[in-house]
Amino acid sequence: MPIKILIAGGTFDKEYNEINGTLYFKDTHINEMLQLGRCRLEINLRTVMMIDSLEMTDADRQLILEHCKKAPEDKIIITHGTDTMVETARVLAQSITDKTIVLTGAMIPYAFGSSDGLFNLGSALSFVQALPYGVYLAMNGKYFTWDNVRKNRERGEFEEIT
Repeated sequence: MPIKILIAGGTFDKEYNEINGTLYFKDTHINEMLQLGRCRLEINLRTVMMIDSLEMTDADRQLILEHCKKAPEDKIIITHGTDTMVETARVLAQSITDKTIVLTGAMIPYAFGSSDGLFNLGSALSFVQALPYGVYLAMNGKYFTWDNVRKNRERGEFEEIT
């Protein structure tokens, strides 16, 4: 069965406006990233939204939830902004128990050329195939269960809650 990738925006897909110095969304980079990584998996892509996760609402999270529920695939990756990834994971875990869902993101936009996004996407693709049903986050080569993780803003990485 193919892997579903749901695109929700976040730093993965941000572009940089050199004139005014702002970050914005144009198109997803996921197809390019999969090609660059020489991905040979069967993937079904779906862009759900392209927003910064700080702007994500409860209604946006419900939309992501509905896409996950309706997906025939039982392995789903969600590209998501890192600031509220844990909140979305919580919503998904409260309603879905028969799928493996891995949320991933990037601290640096892919378009910058030095992004962690390509590595995180590759890790998420591996984890979604290997982990049992549940909701997880995949960042920096590690996976975390949805209920035992937080973003450490000082260090710029995710960590287990101790």
